[in-house]
Amino acid sequence: MRFIRFFETLTMDDVPLVGGKNASFGEMIQSLQPLGVRVASGFALTADAYEALLDEKGVRKALGDALAALDASEIWRHGVRRDAI
Repeated sequence: MRFIRFFETLTMDDVPLVGGKNASFGEMIQSLQPLGVRVASGFALTADAYEALLDEKGVRKALGDALAALDASEIWRHGVRRDAI
């Protein structure tokens, strides 16, 4: 399970792996379920999953090229490029 982690297993120690919001959701589930609060189950994609996607043929280069073409002074126009990324 390198690419997914179930919320019920996540703690704040997992922030580097799944990000702060996902880790916080895991903490919330672990704290609230014993009190009888029903919380939706689910899973988080890991940073390893994102890296694996970038390693697919041409993805990292295509994303890098698209980001390099952005002009920070025209941030208001970046919605047009968003569709290409």
